[in-house]
Amino acid sequence: MTAALEAKNVCKTYVVNKRQNNVLRNVSFDVEDGELVAVMGPSGSGKTTLLYAVSGMDEVTSGSVGFYGQELTQVRAKEMATLRLDSMGFIFQQMYMLKNLTIADNILLPAFQSKKNRGTAKRREKSAYAHELMYRMGIAELARNDITEVSGGQLQRACICRSLINDPQMVFADEPTGSLNKQASNEVMDQIVTLNRAGTTVMLVTHDIRVAAKCDRVLYLIDGSINGDLALGKHEGDHTLKDRERRLNNWLLDKGW
Repeated sequence: MTAALEAKNVCKTYVVNKRQNNVLRNVSFDVEDGELVAVMGPSGSGKTTLLYAVSGMDEVTSGSVGFYGQELTQVRAKEMATLRLDSMGFIFQQMYMLKNLTIADNILLPAFQSKKNRGTAKRREKSAYAHELMYRMGIAELARNDITEVSGGQLQRACICRSLINDPQMVFADEPTGSLNKQASNEVMDQIVTLNRAGTTVMLVTHDIRVAAKCDRVLYLIDGSINGDLALGKHEGDHTLKDRERRLNNWLLDKGW
């Protein structure tokens, strides 16, 4: 398999009031092309910092991060912004969208910001693709709605559409179900599994065992270091979910969860 992401000895250090805080300590792992990988760990373990570091949203203090063979630590800021826009998708717990735009316009915004989509024909193509994505996510009828006129689950599905509008090679998600109720969480996670099965590589941070149990692998992060790597294999349906949750829960308990 081809490596989508290769992190080697990644460290992230912050200095606050002249005190050094080592948030990530020599973190190394790979994510294969087409994988769905979850990162779990206690609060303050460095999960979000890790996600930001390996996606180029934040600079690493030392170490290397390869993204489909490109060394991110060597990419300049402007080029990194283009790479994130065109080749990566992002989903966050807080569903950041512009209040003065409709759902469809929010989804299309990254497409219209990308230089590769310049021209009337390309914009029409992307508009059609946005509506196709909304249809797949079950929110096609909400295209003209304001963001205050939809539920949290619907808004997060719109965020998934936005993350896919530029056909990214990989999607990074930070607690994508963290602010949702159980039903909405299940629906959103099922959509993430579906997009992964369609070929999109996904790395997500979660504290929810039900979410992580649907992933192919789970990395356990504690005190800024990876302390375990559990291979669960592809999620084959709800009939296996309880067993996967039980296996994951027992593994996490052994880790001190």
